[in-house]
Amino acid sequence: MNTQEVIELYNQYVIGNYGRLPKVIVQGKGNIMIDLEGNQILDLFPGWAVSGIGHCHPRVVEAVQKQAAQLLHMDNTFYTLPQGQLAKLLSERSFGGKCFFCNSGAEANEAALKLARKYTAKGKYKIITAEKSFHGRTFGAVTATAQPKYHDGFMPLVPGFEYVPFNDIQALTEAFDEEVAAVMIEPIQGEGGINPATAEYMHTIRNLCDEAGAVMILDEVQTGMGRTGKWFAYQHFDVVPDIITLAKALGGGVAIGAMIAKPEIAAALVPGTHASTFGGNPLACAAGIAVIEAVEAEHLLENAQRMGDYARSKLNELKAKYPIIEGIRGIGLMIGIQLNSPGAGIVSRCLEKGLRINCTQDTVLRFMPSMTITAEELDRAIAILDEVLAEEAKK
Repeated sequence: MNTQEVIELYNQYVIGNYGRLPKVIVQGKGNIMIDLEGNQILDLFPGWAVSGIGHCHPRVVEAVQKQAAQLLHMDNTFYTLPQGQLAKLLSERSFGGKCFFCNSGAEANEAALKLARKYTAKGKYKIITAEKSFHGRTFGAVTATAQPKYHDGFMPLVPGFEYVPFNDIQALTEAFDEEVAAVMIEPIQGEGGINPATAEYMHTIRNLCDEAGAVMILDEVQTGMGRTGKWFAYQHFDVVPDIITLAKALGGGVAIGAMIAKPEIAAALVPGTHASTFGGNPLACAAGIAVIEAVEAEHLLENAQRMGDYARSKLNELKAKYPIIEGIRGIGLMIGIQLNSPGAGIVSRCLEKGLRINCTQDTVLRFMPSMTITAEELDRAIAILDEVLAEEAKK
C-alpha cells in the first residue's frame, strides 16, 4: 500500500478524532522515524513525548520480547514479578511511595483524584487546578483540565473543580477553604505552553495543603522519568508532593501509567475502591524496568541536562536572528519556543524538510526530544528550523 491508500483506509474505517499528519510511519530507531516511502525524519517530539529514550530502544525491545514469550497478561488477583520490581524502582527514585499501575496518564490522574477525595476528611471534595493545564480526556481529567476548548460539547462536567491562574500565589491562596481536598498541577505545563512553576508557587502549594489537610498532586505525565534532567520535575524544587502521576516515557513506547502516593495516603485505596484490568501487566512493567535500567546505564539524566542547555543556547541564537521568536523557556529537554505569531505552518514546513516538532497554544513550538539526543542531531534540527524561519522572514 502507498501513503494515500493507507490514508483512505483510515478515512473509511477509523474515527477521525485526530488531526493526523500526512505520513505513514513504518519504523522508528533512536531519534529517527521512517515513513512508508523510506524518508527519514528527525523526531524531536517522539510519540508525543512517549519515546523518552528513543524509538525502539534495544533494552526495551529485548525486555518486551523476553516477557512476551513468558507471560503477557495476568489479572491483579495474583502477584507478578515485574509489577513488584517496577514499583520498587519507582519508589526508590521518588519519595518512598506506593504505586498503582494503569494504562495512561488520564487513568493515573483519575486514580489520584479519587484517592485525594477518599483519603481526606469528610466534607472535603474540591480540587484546585491551574488555567492552561492539561490532565487528560476522561471526564474527571478533562474537568481538571482548565481549558474551555476541551470542555465544549461535554457539559456538565464533574462538580467540585476550581481553576486559578498558574503561578498566581494570591489566587491560589484565596481559593483555599475547608472543602479543598487537593491541588493538582503540572510542575511544568506541557500542552499549556511549556510553563515552569516557580519555586515559590510550589512551596506555597505544599504549605497550603499542609495547613488545610489537603493533598498535593503533581501531574508528571510529561515531566517524569528524566526529561527535565532529574527523575521527576518536583526534584528541582526542594518540595515533596503527596502524589505524583506518570505515563508517557515510563514504558519506552509501551502503554503504561502509574500513580505514586505516600504510604499513609495510599492506604485509603483498599480492595474494591479502584482497579484497572490491564494495569501493571507484565509486558508493560518489563518495559518500564528496562527504561529505568537504560536511563541509569547510559547516564541519560546527565545527557538531558547537558543537551537541554545546549539546545537552549542554540535556540537563543535563533532568537537573536528572528523577531518572530519572543523567548525560550523550559527545563532539561522540555523546551518551549514562544512565537509572536502562529506556529503551525512552521511545524509543517519543518516536517517537509525532515524534522518533527510540535506546536501548542497556537504560538509555542515544542522541542521534547528523547534523552538519547546528541549534539549533532540537535544541530541538524536547529539548521532545519533556521532554514524555515529564514523563509518565513522573507514573506
